[in-house]
Amino acid sequence: MQIPPHTTQRSTRHAALALAALLGFACATPDGKRPAPVETRTEDGFVIEEEVGAGLGVRSSFQRAMRLLEEEQYEEGIEILLEVTREAPHSSAAHIDLGIAYRQLDRLDKAEASIQKALELNPRHPAALNEMGIVYRRTGRFDEARQSYESALDLYPDYHYARRNLAILCDVFLKDLDCAIENYEIYSRAVPDDEKAAMWIADLRNRNGE
Repeated sequence: MQIPPHTTQRSTRHAALALAALLGFACATPDGKRPAPVETRTEDGFVIEEEVGAGLGVRSSFQRAMRLLEEEQYEEGIEILLEVTREAPHSSAAHIDLGIAYRQLDRLDKAEASIQKALELNPRHPAALNEMGIVYRRTGRFDEARQSYESALDLYPDYHYARRNLAILCDVFLKDLDCAIENYEIYSRAVPDDEKAAMWIADLRNRNGE
């Protein structure tokens, strides 16, 4: 039984969370093998559909955890997501959201472990790469953060959450003004209603002597 996956959303709040929730639960295949994730580009971004050996009850729990995380009830969300990852250990989306919840509570070791598990399951998951970049930045590993953001953008150049995070990293932490300007400008074209981006670009150009 195939259950349709979630799709990307353009909410600026919990951006990584919205993009991580790309999950399709399905019954196991007859030979016991797990199909590769299916990636589909849409007008609003992308959809990543996974098939994992779990049923409707696990999907319902996952959706309940998502609502709790959106309401910033992270402890309660973590409790449910831990159950989901036990029932559906091959779901990269569940591991990503668990990592996000841990990060929101500054439990960065647990956040990194959860995101790493997601990347082991799907090294091409841009939300996992973006989230790992955030964890690396929060733990002072700025070069690794840049590599993680750039890996996400290599896969999905229009992934503007990763683009913004890379721009901020280059601006504030790496002091690479050219990198910051380039990525802020790309981000600004993708999200023209973000008025702050224009101010950031103007400030950077001034600091860069332009």
